[in-house]
Amino acid sequence: MVLPSDVSRFVRAAGPEHTDVQARMAAFADEHDFPSIGAEAGAVLRLLARLTDAETVFEFGSGFGYSASWFLRGGADRVVLTEFDADELDAGREFLSDAGLADRCVFEHGDAMETVERYDGPFDVVLVDHQKQRYRDAFDAVREKLPVGGVVVADNVMAGPVDFDALLAHLEGDADAVDADDEFSRGVADYLDAVRDADGFETAAVPVGEGLAVTTKTE
Repeated sequence: MVLPSDVSRFVRAAGPEHTDVQARMAAFADEHDFPSIGAEAGAVLRLLARLTDAETVFEFGSGFGYSASWFLRGGADRVVLTEFDADELDAGREFLSDAGLADRCVFEHGDAMETVERYDGPFDVVLVDHQKQRYRDAFDAVREKLPVGGVVVADNVMAGPVDFDALLAHLEGDADAVDADDEFSRGVADYLDAVRDADGFETAAVPVGEGLAVTTKTE
């Protein structure tokens, strides 16, 4: 029997190593107790950028640029980073400059939901990793800005600030499983309902990091 911890170790061992700058980013996250997607999920972001031949990636919530670094490693021509915390965005600018990647980045300080209105797209890949209760709003904001084959990937759909058991029960048909007062789990549940029910989209859950939901536009 393969235990979940063994699977996690296997995925990590089979995946890519950090670059020197990414290793510094990971250490920075540990030092400041800052949640990041980790290398296992980062490898998926890199793959998505590669498979879509991404010209533009838009991130809802970029922190200090760790996720952007993986999209850029996947060959993305441009990543639009959005972050409400100016200090975090400045740290991301510094890290990505050190990596020689800042010239392929647009650093947007402020509310991602307001920022995205200024971009017409198309977005080849979108990362949704901001306030969980606004995940569905993010999908609604970008769904018409995706080309066929474009991807929306949402983080923290299985772990982090969400209740895994409640979300699982919700997906299995228990409409009352998610506590109405649990805004994080409720937000992720609403998002998953939206992307799974959306015409012209297909969604798969990928159990790496804290759980990714990968949604592809098919028509």
